[in-house]
Amino acid sequence: MSHNVKSCMERPRKKGAKWTNMHIAPDEKIETFELDYDGKRDRWNGYDAATYARVIERYEARDEARRKYLKEQQLKKLEEKNNKQNGEGNVSDEDDNEDALKVDESKQMDFAKVEKRVRTTGGGSTGTVRNLRIREDTAKYLLNLDVNSAYYDPKTRSMREDPLPDADPNEKFYGGDNQYRVSGQALEFKQLNLHAWEAFEKGQDIHMQAAPSQAELLYKNYKTIKEKLKSQMKNALMDKYGNAATDEELPREILMGQSERQVEYDRAGRVIKGLETSLPKSKYEEDVYINNHTSVWGSWWKDHQWGYKCCKQTIRNSYCTGAAGIEAAEAAADLMKANIDRKAASEETPAPAEEKRLATWGTDVPDDLVLDQNQLTEALKKEDERKKEEKDERKRKYNVRWNDEVTAEEMEAYRMKKIHHDDPMKDFLH
Repeated sequence: MSHNVKSCMERPRKKGAKWTNMHIAPDEKIETFELDYDGKRDRWNGYDAATYARVIERYEARDEARRKYLKEQQLKKLEEKNNKQNGEGNVSDEDDNEDALKVDESKQMDFAKVEKRVRTTGGGSTGTVRNLRIREDTAKYLLNLDVNSAYYDPKTRSMREDPLPDADPNEKFYGGDNQYRVSGQALEFKQLNLHAWEAFEKGQDIHMQAAPSQAELLYKNYKTIKEKLKSQMKNALMDKYGNAATDEELPREILMGQSERQVEYDRAGRVIKGLETSLPKSKYEEDVYINNHTSVWGSWWKDHQWGYKCCKQTIRNSYCTGAAGIEAAEAAADLMKANIDRKAASEETPAPAEEKRLATWGTDVPDDLVLDQNQLTEALKKEDERKKEEKDERKRKYNVRWNDEVTAEEMEAYRMKKIHHDDPMKDFLH
């Protein structure tokens, strides 16, 4: 079973075939396919070619009925004509000519016979159209037999890419379906469709399939209005900013780079006959002298600086002073060099500064200062006791008397016991 009771499409019965043993359906054949990559994407997968015989039979029956109908109509016309001829008793020359022009029944039926078109774009069969394919034409899928060439779709009979991209375009008669889609009237029709869609989205009542003439007329009006607006904008810009192209015409020598004047030179390059053609100047200004200068900026170079050759100044917007400015600048430079030399000669070496002996409390140490070693030892002991009291305040007595008089030995003991935090050897002192 390929389905359950709930998904069954047959009419439900009061008693099923399982109990009545009637209307037993045949077994369903479930086919499983193991397809590759191309087989999964094959649009003809699962198609039974035998079913196309019914299509052929239907079309042949239609063609047979059509031939029968045409034959009956022709027999009716012949009977009417014979009746008229028997009634009149004579036949005119015009009737003879008409009979001569008419084809017999067999030929007419052969002409009405429908022949199916083979390997054509439309396919199928329509009316009395015969096979229009020329036998000398090569099918487009046979132009390039390379497997990696342009892809040919057999169902739609289309080949979008060019099968021969490296061939001469003048000798090719087929360049792919995309070539026809982006050229000629196909491109115009595409633009017309795009305009109709955009106009419909903006609220206009336009439809390409319902009213094609209206859509084409609106598209023509749209292009006319667009060109008019474009020309108006161009004219407005030209009126506001002017048109440099129409102010004055350039000479032909500069415009074309050539003239009809003939100039002859000798081997050394001297002009023998005719005038030498002047070289066209660049778009930048040349030989423009400002601020009374007689040379251009950059005509002089000194100490990695550009300047004017006429006055030897290195300032771009300076005023030209001529030869007097050059002399004044040289005199100022000489004076500066002389001052530098005189200052260097007058400078003397500075006297070495005397080192002063300073006491530990910041005053000068007298020359006759002598420290008593016994007093220095006692001062060191007192300094140790004082530091111990600072570390442990419980040992400090309640009544403390201070002596403001500081001797040289006590000051020396304080200096010796003091920890200098910036001293790299402070950890080795105690």
